[in-house]
Amino acid sequence: MNLKYERTNAMSYQALYRVWRPQRFEDMVGQDVITKTLKNALITDQTSHAYLFTGPRGTGKTSAAKIFAKAVNCHHLKDGEPCNECESCKAITNGSMSDVIEIDAASNNGVEEIRDIRDKAKYAPTEADYKVYIIDEVHMLSTGAFNALLKTLEEPPANVIFILATTEPQKIPLTIISRTQRFDFKRISAQESYDRMVYILNEKKITFDPKALQVVARAAEGGMRDALSILDQVLSFGDNEVTLENALLVTGSVNQTLLDQYIDQIFKKETAQGLETLHQILNEGKDGQRLIEDLIEEGRNLLLYQQDPKLVEQQHLGELSDQFKSQAQDVDSVELYQMIDILNDAQQQMRFTTHPDVYLEVLTIKLTNRQVPAVGSTITSNEGANGAEVDQLKKELSVLQQQMKELKKNPPVAAANTTRTSEPRKKSVAKKGSSKKTPANLTKIYPILDTATKNNLVELRDVWKDLMNMLSVTQRALMHVSRPVAASKSGVVVSFSYDFLFEKAVDDSDLRSTLESDLERLTGARFKVTYVTDEDWPQVRSGFIQARKNGDTSTPDPEIVQEETVPDEPEQTVEPNDKSDKVVDEAVAIFGDENIEIKND
Repeated sequence: MNLKYERTNAMSYQALYRVWRPQRFEDMVGQDVITKTLKNALITDQTSHAYLFTGPRGTGKTSAAKIFAKAVNCHHLKDGEPCNECESCKAITNGSMSDVIEIDAASNNGVEEIRDIRDKAKYAPTEADYKVYIIDEVHMLSTGAFNALLKTLEEPPANVIFILATTEPQKIPLTIISRTQRFDFKRISAQESYDRMVYILNEKKITFDPKALQVVARAAEGGMRDALSILDQVLSFGDNEVTLENALLVTGSVNQTLLDQYIDQIFKKETAQGLETLHQILNEGKDGQRLIEDLIEEGRNLLLYQQDPKLVEQQHLGELSDQFKSQAQDVDSVELYQMIDILNDAQQQMRFTTHPDVYLEVLTIKLTNRQVPAVGSTITSNEGANGAEVDQLKKELSVLQQQMKELKKNPPVAAANTTRTSEPRKKSVAKKGSSKKTPANLTKIYPILDTATKNNLVELRDVWKDLMNMLSVTQRALMHVSRPVAASKSGVVVSFSYDFLFEKAVDDSDLRSTLESDLERLTGARFKVTYVTDEDWPQVRSGFIQARKNGDTSTPDPEIVQEETVPDEPEQTVEPNDKSDKVVDEAVAIFGDENIEIKND
């Protein structure tokens, strides 16, 4: 009998996130704009027939829907808040109100279920003033189900309100979204999660370590429900005590002191000490995947701290170690970019290894033995270290620009054949094209042009300056007179003003790799980069347009195209007029007939 009583008593325990679920808009954490808007709509009696609540998990979408359902049916509404004391409010809170229907679209995603809702929605509510349908994870509905729901939203019955909740609004048809009032729930900050947990623990009169709650708040990643679930685990593990050690064990997070120590050893290239710290972390039972996540987050925090210290202090609730601040001051941002890239690759590959400890040891050796770029992280530091190199490149560019101006003013006289037909001209053009060391790679350019759009080019030009700032001084000097001239979703054509810079870029595989990886970092998309010269670009573009007009969808050989881009002229003898006869005869007499070519411009 006693055993039965004890088991019943144990089963009566409810999780923290259920016990402390918000029952008023005022209780909701981190969604002030949304709660104020909904309260004002209730006060002024301007409620809509359909709402769409979107946002990450655990941010209060379903809670807000239930509070709204209570408020719209409450007869003792005060300042837009439900009273939670009337029969209607109590029934909705307990889940016994027949006119407030909560549906999980993940398991009721068929056409028949939605048609059933549509048919029942026509009937007036039996207990409340409004019949409220709360459809959770609405993005899981099938296409047919969405079409059935659309009809109801287009012609909504009286006294019926639909509240759609989802974590993936991009999967919902625009025809549905346009017929609802949309509210985007944001992630809850670590500070707001921390404050809420402090309030709950004080109400329960449980002692806690503030640093432990900070660990829980960061591990929740913006979800209040996740924060309370983790806190529940910490309380269970520590027998109603919230300590830093218990929080680290439950979340799998690494002790901040060990994390700072490990990162410090990486940047100082202390391989042996780094391996010792790694083994210490692993011996404490920390998960390898979680360790990499913590390292990536720490690298990101160091980068952000270099730009905006206050932002990082707010996110970490003001708890930043002196070692962290010292690292942010001493470590180059280029080194941080490099470390994050290595860790990001390792995180992807870690999923497929059966020996995570060995993989982490190899990763530690790789991090401590990485090649530090000779060029510093910022433009200001690079100018001091590589000033002579930059000045030399600037001088070379200045000389080349001056030479180009002189050539344009005084173009050299080219020798030509005496034949007065257009055939030699065609051959001379082909010869000129073939004399180039590296022709434009049309096998790469044409596929990009096939799907290139103006919008893609505009978006790429918007980040081009940022891309240049991410390059080393040498690479930036090489790309100084380049520009994107065409772009698709997967490729970009970069044009160079000078042939010799084009040649250098073609031969520099590291530059191409850097451009592609930095573009991916800036845009989130993977681009293939190819080059062309300003001189060749109009020819390549017109050749592509002409080929597509003729219905030719193949990708031609670069050498062939360069000869074919100049159209053949019909063979005809140029007949000079009377005025020019004397000039031609005098020129033949001076230079010889074999050195004269007459062009009909």
